[in-house]
Amino acid sequence: MVDQSIAGPVEVVANASEGDRSGRARIVNLLLCLGLAAAMLLSLTSGASDASAVSVLKGWLLGAIPSDVALSGRDSLIIYDIRLPRIILGMLVGAALAVSGAVMQGLFRNPLADPGLIGVSAGSSLGAVAIIVLGTSVLAPLMTLLGTLALPLAAFFGGLASTLALYQVATRRGQTSVATMLLAGIALAALAMALTGILIFMADDRQLRDLMFWSLGSLGGATWATIGSVGPIIILALAAMPFLARGLNALALGEATAGHLGIPVQRLKYTAIICVSAAVGASVAVSGGIGFVGIVVPHLLRLLIGPDNRYLLPASALLGASLLLLADAVARTVVAPAELPIGIVTAIAGAPFFLWILLRKRGVIDL
Repeated sequence: MVDQSIAGPVEVVANASEGDRSGRARIVNLLLCLGLAAAMLLSLTSGASDASAVSVLKGWLLGAIPSDVALSGRDSLIIYDIRLPRIILGMLVGAALAVSGAVMQGLFRNPLADPGLIGVSAGSSLGAVAIIVLGTSVLAPLMTLLGTLALPLAAFFGGLASTLALYQVATRRGQTSVATMLLAGIALAALAMALTGILIFMADDRQLRDLMFWSLGSLGGATWATIGSVGPIIILALAAMPFLARGLNALALGEATAGHLGIPVQRLKYTAIICVSAAVGASVAVSGGIGFVGIVVPHLLRLLIGPDNRYLLPASALLGASLLLLADAVARTVVAPAELPIGIVTAIAGAPFFLWILLRKRGVIDL
């Protein structure tokens, strides 16, 4: 007999495979909160400025009253106008990519699913590349009108356009096939990459340098204005995705069973796609291509705390934010005073883990 309430079966589904690990999940989430605080402090005090962690904390707690602990004007400028916006943007982007990956893995019921599979990243990249290459010619009026907002807005609407096209292809008579959505996303991503390649072929030397650095990912363009333009979009998407947790738990049994449990499956799919599109599109708009966060973080946490999305989604946000801050700190210091694209750091760390996922138990993925 099936319990009349939805919560009961959904909780059983989430914990049936390996027992109830909610206690461990709560402890892990608490530790991740502490880890994020440590990553923020490390990122805040890493770089060209010699302001130490102690001086930063004393400057915050005691203000500028004691002259021996007050931050210099140069340090204050670096910390409050350069590093702090970069930290906030890194947290938002890392959380958005990781939670989006967890949602897509739950939606597709596949631990190797990634937001890039539905073409959001490729569509966002196409919009951004179009602005970079054509911003001085065909799209010059748009650049004049929007100014510094032209790049993030173009990337966001590129991702949104690819998502709308995906839904037009994958949805028939109000029903959306996950398999069709996956195949259509791959096709749309290939098309967007082809168009991006044409634009890159048209670019001059200066534009090619900008494109190369942007395509590999960077938080170097973080400003308070940038956070103001994309931050609300990412925050709203992140705030909405935890409400999908119970539906994703039920979806693990299959769409038919989830529907019998009272889950509005089609609305769940639609909401998940829109949230992921908003979060990933806005993230790619300001940070470029940063890979492996969306696939590595959820899978690693699933091994630790189980598949219950009620705990997996917030844990993914915390770990994704922490890992991206650490990757950015490495990118800023390993080749100082130059800056290594952050996408290279995440690829070096994430690619071996991804291969381990594929080879685990000779190709059998055990969640």
